[in-house]
Amino acid sequence: MSQHIQRYRLLSVAARIVAVICVLFGGCATLRVTDPIETATEQFLESEAITRCVNQLAVDALRDRRVFVDATYLIAATQPILAQTPTPEQNFMIGELRAKLLLAGVRLVDKKEKAEVVLELRSGGIGIDRYDYLLGLPATDLGGVPGIDQATNSGLLVTPQIAILQTIKQKGYAGVAMVAYWSDTGELIASSGPFVSVTHREDFWFFGFGPRITGDIPPAQK
Repeated sequence: MSQHIQRYRLLSVAARIVAVICVLFGGCATLRVTDPIETATEQFLESEAITRCVNQLAVDALRDRRVFVDATYLIAATQPILAQTPTPEQNFMIGELRAKLLLAGVRLVDKKEKAEVVLELRSGGIGIDRYDYLLGLPATDLGGVPGIDQATNSGLLVTPQIAILQTIKQKGYAGVAMVAYWSDTGELIASSGPFVSVTHREDFWFFGFGPRITGDIPPAQK
């Protein structure tokens, strides 16, 4: 009986110690992790390329003018005619141009009827090219295990990848051009572009060690 009492006292003391620790150091915490459709690398490859090509546009001739930015041909140039909603990349390009115009002393207006000058923005393309290289043996599907539902792929046997050297290269491209004309006469005032800018990121592994990352976008910079 005394052993049971002693064990009970020890458990009681331990429970009190745990309670004190919880009070002093706080309770439980939950970390919420999300995965957006595009990775940070993909977003920066495109946005950095957009910023660089927009910075090359010459807008000095529009200083002190009331300007309306027309993005009609920016959307139509890179999307089907029926899809007339700007993509996030196109919206970013429009925003970068508007910021450049404001910094150059241009007075932006929200309607074409209020403008002295109409500026039409267009782009040859905004996107990412990816190049994969593997020196070694890729992962191989050996088929399924009998008796397991193959529709869920839960029974597939896959050999591991054996890589002596592996590289993944990603390049972001953005092209931009603009033309500006008087809203009343349609006469040309200024034209600039097209300009194309490129960003890059490279990840490589050597005998399984890595990745070592290089590039000119924030996710790849030290």
